[in-house]
Amino acid sequence: MKTQLFQKDFITTQDWTVDELQTMLDVAFKLKADFAMGVPQDHILRAKTLYMLFFEESTRTRNSFETGMTQLGGHAIYLTPKATQIGHGENAKDTGMVLGSYGNAIAVRDCRTGIGQRYLRELARWSPVPIYSMQEDVDHPCQAMADLMTLQELFGRNLRGRKFVISWTYAPKYVRPLSVPQSLIMLMPRFGMDVTLAHPEGYHLMPEIMEIARRNAEEAGVKFEVVDDMDAAFENADFVYPKSWGPIMVTEDEAEVEAMAARHKDWRATAKRMKLAKKHAVYMHCMPIDRGHEADDEVIDGPQSVIYQQAENRLHVQKALMALTMGGRW
Repeated sequence: MKTQLFQKDFITTQDWTVDELQTMLDVAFKLKADFAMGVPQDHILRAKTLYMLFFEESTRTRNSFETGMTQLGGHAIYLTPKATQIGHGENAKDTGMVLGSYGNAIAVRDCRTGIGQRYLRELARWSPVPIYSMQEDVDHPCQAMADLMTLQELFGRNLRGRKFVISWTYAPKYVRPLSVPQSLIMLMPRFGMDVTLAHPEGYHLMPEIMEIARRNAEEAGVKFEVVDDMDAAFENADFVYPKSWGPIMVTEDEAEVEAMAARHKDWRATAKRMKLAKKHAVYMHCMPIDRGHEADDEVIDGPQSVIYQQAENRLHVQKALMALTMGGRW
C-alpha cells in the first residue's frame, strides 16, 4: 500500500503507479464496507472544502463527488464558468491560486477538445492543492477506476488473462468525448487484462493515447488489439463495454457526425451479441445509456449488466481519492 499520496493530483491514471492506484482501490473497498455497516466516516475530511468546477453538466459525477464529500464530513461547492470570473476571462493561474488558498482540492470537468486536460494541467501548475479530473477531453480517470473496482469486486484482484472489450456503439446526435474509451485502454492493460478496442472507420482515438495503451500492454505482458468488427471483438470476452463516442479525430460538425453514425446503426449491444462472449461475461457502461441505440433493454437490464454497481463505485473510489490526497483523518 502506497500511503504517501497527500497533495497528489489526479488528472490521469498514467500519473499514478499501479501500486498507488491499487491503494486507492483498497481504501475504496474499506470505505464501501464501512458505509454499508453504518460506520461513521464524517471525521475523515471534517471541515475540508472541495471546489467542483463544471464546464459541462453531469448527473453521476456531480452527485457522487458532492455526496462523497458530505459523507466524509467536508463540504463541496458547485461552480460553473458563468457563475465565476472564469466566464469573464480569468485565467487558470488566478483561479487555481485563489481557490487553492481557500479550500483543500479543486475538481474540474472540462471536455472541450484540445482544451480540457491542458486547462487542468495549468491549474495544477499553480494550485497549492490537488487537482482532480472529473472528466476532460483525454481521460476520465475516476470512471475508469470505478470500472476497475467493479471488476475486482466481481472477479478478484488478479485479472490477468481476462479479455476486456471496449467497443464503439451507435447513438444519434450527441457527440460524446473520447475520454472514456481512452481511459479504459490506458488503465486496463496495467492490471493484466488483454484489451480489444473495436470501432468502425473514422472513430479512432488520439494517436498519443493509442501509443500509451500499446506501451502499457507491452510492459504488462498482455495484448492490445484494434478490430473493426463488433462480433469479432465480443468473441470469448470476459468484460464488454459497448459505448458511443464521436468521430472527433475526423469532425465535430453535427451534420457530419450524424451522417457518419447513421452508417453503423448495427453496432449495438444485443442479447445475440452477448452470447458471443463467455457465459460469465458482464455488460458495462458508464451511463447515461442511449437505450435502443447503444444497447437493447434486455442487455441493459439483464442479469449480466453491472452498470449500477459501476455507478455506485464512483462514490467509493472518489471518497478514497479525496481521503488519500486531502489528508484524511482516520
